Amino acid sequence: MRAIAIDDEPIALEIIKSHASKVPFLDLTATFTDAFKALEYLQKEQPDLLFLDIKMPDISGLEFFNSLSKKPLVIFTTAYSEYAVTSFEMDAVDYLLKPFSLSRFLKGCNKAYELYNFRNGTETVDHLYIKNGYEQVKVMYDEILYLEATGNYVTFVLKDKTILSRSTFIEAIGLLPAEKFVRVHRSFVVAVNKIDKVERQQVTINKTVIPVSEAYSDHLSAALKK
Repeated sequence: MRAIAIDDEPIALEIIKSHASKVPFLDLTATFTDAFKALEYLQKEQPDLLFLDIKMPDISGLEFFNSLSKKPLVIFTTAYSEYAVTSFEMDAVDYLLKPFSLSRFLKGCNKAYELYNFRNGTETVDHLYIKNGYEQVKVMYDEILYLEATGNYVTFVLKDKTILSRSTFIEAIGLLPAEKFVRVHRSFVVAVNKIDKVERQQVTINKTVIPVSEAYSDHLSAALKK
């Protein structure tokens, strides 16, 4: 996985270089103290991952990232905690608060590497990442029983817990493999192999009754025949 780092502090870049040299799947191809020189580089090259400081002269890391037409995965590296919410709203992979240890750096890199493999289809994907507050939570497909939409949120109901995610229902559905999940109602998507009982206008999963609307009944019938 190819990466670059941008930080106006040379010492911070040296730390990233040192940490990155110990991560076997990471190739740190360039570092920049000048964000605009990095922008010139990005017009010619397309790295997979960007380590990006937030407080920089002339342009902030947030502004810099928003200016990119082709956005790589990004991990923000900063001494300021107050930008965490904004960074995760921008779908940042991670937010490393300086000074960060090698183990914390590696955790962020592992998360980025899994997302990189997912995007590129280089491994069998059996999980997804759900945005939960300030974090992206890894969830195995086989853990999910059903999804329920409520306003601007989607609840992922798992075998032993629930995860509330701020996203549209369409966005959430787009994360799921169509062969494993089926929409049965404007507010519900269910895991096909978790259905215990099918009735005329409802299904039961783990003792929970879920409505099936007429508009999606054919979708359910087709999924059950596969």
